[in-house]
Amino acid sequence: MTSSPEPGEFITLLTSDEATALYAAGRPRRWDRGATMCTEGDASDWVLILTSGRVKVSSHTASGSEVVLAIRGPGALLGEFAAIDGLPRSATITALEPVEGVTVRDFPAYLRDHGRVAVLLMRMVIGKMRDSDRKRIEYGAFDTTGRVATRLVELAERYGEPTNGGVRVTLPLSQDELAGWTGASREAVSKALRSLRDRGLIETGRRRVIIHDLEGLRRRAR
Repeated sequence: MTSSPEPGEFITLLTSDEATALYAAGRPRRWDRGATMCTEGDASDWVLILTSGRVKVSSHTASGSEVVLAIRGPGALLGEFAAIDGLPRSATITALEPVEGVTVRDFPAYLRDHGRVAVLLMRMVIGKMRDSDRKRIEYGAFDTTGRVATRLVELAERYGEPTNGGVRVTLPLSQDELAGWTGASREAVSKALRSLRDRGLIETGRRRVIIHDLEGLRRRAR
């Protein structure tokens, strides 16, 4: 089942003809929740265009702890670095829920035939680099509660649904994964969530969060 692409994701930047040609160059795939779609260090060179579901992009430190680099949803392009430079995968992609997509094996050939898309891809890669720089600044400037608040605001803006008393986010992340996304320990994230609950900003449940005061959460994220 195809979902509407998230605003700003790669597929939304293409014209109808460009998107049709990209899908035609690949083949549909699906993965169950929890499936590893590609692994850091792999030599595969296909790219994936997500059509439904959400995934986490992660890497591991030398000590073996997981660092979550991004959460991506429908319309996202994944795996483009390895497809272009031919080097091993720089991250692991894991399905947070049932996922469908289209894998394209000769992505460079598609880019050669669609020069405008190559320029768009370059802009997107620069955007990812800027986002990485912003997160590094967050890690140095914000405490754990501020970083958790920042990630919750991001999730609310991307996946939030209005509900009585606030914004509901059906969170596909465990506390361990949220810790990996904020560069903190699970215990520190639990403490941060408790602090945000005590302030009346959020309510938490199993893999879900209801944000009662989004503006207050934004202020705590600064």
